Formats: sequence, structure tokens, C-alpha cells
Amino acid sequence: MDSLYIGMEVVIAVASVIGNVMVVWAVKINKSLRDTTFCFIVSLALADIAVGALVIPLAITISIGLQTHFYSCLLVACTVLVLTQSSILALLAIAIDRYLRVKIPTRYRRVVTARRAGLAVVICWTVAFIVGFTPMLGWNNLSRLQQNGSISSDLIITCQFENVISMDYMVYFNFFSWVLPPLILMLVIYAEIFYMIHKQLNSKKFTTSHADPNKYYDKELNLAKSLALVLFLFAISWLPLHIMNCITLFCPECKKPDVLIYIAILLTHGNSAVNPIVYAFRIKKFHMAFQKIWQQYFCCKDAPALEIQPSDRKEMPNPEPQQATSPQPAQKQILKPDPPELEQQQQQDQRTEPSPQTKGSPPLLEQNAV
Repeated sequence: MDSLYIGMEVVIAVASVIGNVMVVWAVKINKSLRDTTFCFIVSLALADIAVGALVIPLAITISIGLQTHFYSCLLVACTVLVLTQSSILALLAIAIDRYLRVKIPTRYRRVVTARRAGLAVVICWTVAFIVGFTPMLGWNNLSRLQQNGSISSDLIITCQFENVISMDYMVYFNFFSWVLPPLILMLVIYAEIFYMIHKQLNSKKFTTSHADPNKYYDKELNLAKSLALVLFLFAISWLPLHIMNCITLFCPECKKPDVLIYIAILLTHGNSAVNPIVYAFRIKKFHMAFQKIWQQYFCCKDAPALEIQPSDRKEMPNPEPQQATSPQPAQKQILKPDPPELEQQQQQDQRTEPSPQTKGSPPLLEQNAV
């Protein structure tokens, strides 16, 4: 069982590092991926790279029953907690970002700036370090081990997670305060996102006037589904281990089969490797970037440059639409009003431009989409 577990951990570690390096690489080479949402996705990918390159090797070391100093083992366990918490907060930041993009599409770019997004990433990692390293400040099992005589005077122990981390901390502070509430909040946020998008898509004022708002919300819906899938996979990967921690705390006499423990640990680590797969199959921009990386750097073939396409510009609403001051079509081509203000803008154009030739010209956003 140990050899099988170690072999699976090695496979997960390699897949996690390679896949998430590809995610960061894709954002670097594809300009259309450089917005706030993908800034948080990069933060999540960096945490997953650390899981594959650092946490999994340490977990393998722990599984063989290595004798270490108590605080060395505690540092390893706290590192796992920091990366887990940073992933949760990155997913929460992504959910809030998508909510604002759908709730206030015309003011989104003024509210969610690159500087504020960077500040949000820093806050997420700061909170993750505070929550994850709390056991280093004293909320651990050292005093209990000393009282039981289970540790020598030089503090050398068999390094295992449950030997150093208090289950009170894991259940009451970590799970009930910093894992479960964010997951519930994200569930509510995505439910509201899907409700708002479907409401806009079913609205008669959009379906009967102009096609572009529908395209905008269709893209938002597809991306929200992909990111919600990432959240779902994270939940089903981490909840089994937290449930087992609750059983350990509330039912100490209950026996936990080793095979279930191994499966729960593999699920938590495997979650770091699945996100790039979701991005590749569900998000077209990532799919194209991965193809370019594969063709150009692994197959040594020339690949076309990735540029921002007109469709990419359309899904980035201009926060300050302007009205044309002249009935000449040449002065209208830079105007791209955003939903849900399109119908009002179109009605104003019709009142100010009664010329038959102007009325017969194709809609503005459709011209840009060609």
C-alpha cells in the first residue's frame, strides 16, 4: 500500500507542476488572458505548483515515518495549511470578481483595477500565512505530547500530521471558520451569477434589440460554469479529509481505515493537478495558448502569434460610452456601448440620425465583430 501511495503521489506531483506551469506560461504569452480574473487564477496556479514541488515530497517523507524535531514537522504541516488556505481565498476572489463583472458591467473596469487586483492577491496570501502558521504560535499538540510522555526531552517525534496539529485547531478554527464559510459564500455567489446571467439572456429588451449583449452574457456564463467547476472539484477534493478530522475530534474511539486516509490525502493533492485540465478543455483562450506552447516549444513548429481578437474586446465593456455628435458613420466606429445600456443608446442614435442612409448601416458592435 505504501509503495502504491508513493507512486501515485509522484505522478500527481509531476502533473501538478507541469500543468500549472503551463497555466502561468499561457497567461504570459496570451495578452487576452491578462485581466483581473486570470490574475487570481495565476495565484491559484502558483499555490498548486508549490503543492507539487514542495508539499507532496514532504508528504511522502512523512508517510515513511521519519523521525524529526517537533517544530520541523510542525513547519511542514503548516506549509500545507498555508497553501490550502491561499487556494480557498483565490477561489473566493475569483468568484467575487466574476460577480462584479456581471453585476456592474459598465463600471467594472473602474472598480476592479489591476492595482486593486494585485492588492487583493497580497491580502489573500497574507491571510493564508496568518491562518496556516497559527499552530506555530502555540496552538499545537506539544503540551499534550509532553503530558502524555509521548515525546522525548529533545522533542524528537515520528513526523505525522495528527501528531503535531491540534484537531481543535483543524476543526473549529480552520474548517468551521476558514474553509466551510468561504465555500458556502462562493456557492451563493455563483448561484447569484447564474441567476443574473439567465435573467439578462431571457430579457426581451436584449433578445429583441441587439445581439451583442447576448454574446457578452453567453461568454460570462461559459466562463462562470468553468470556474464553478473548479470550485466544485476543490470542494469534493478537500471535504473528505476535513470530515475525517471532525470524526477524529468528535469520535476518538472510531477507527479510520488506512486506505480511506490515503484516498483522502490523494484527493487533496490531486486537486492541484486537475485545474489546468479544466482550463484546457473549458476555456478557449487557455486551450489556444496551450496549443501554441506545445507546437512552438515542444514540437519545434512555428505557431501563429496570439493576439487580442475583436471578440475579446467586446467582452471588456467600455465604462464610459459616448454619443455620436455627427450623423456621419465614420465618427461612430469607435463607440461601443455596454449592456445593459445598449437599447437606450440605440434609441438615442435613431432619434438623432433620421437619415435613411444612416439607418441602413450595420450596427456598430457587429461591424467591430467582423
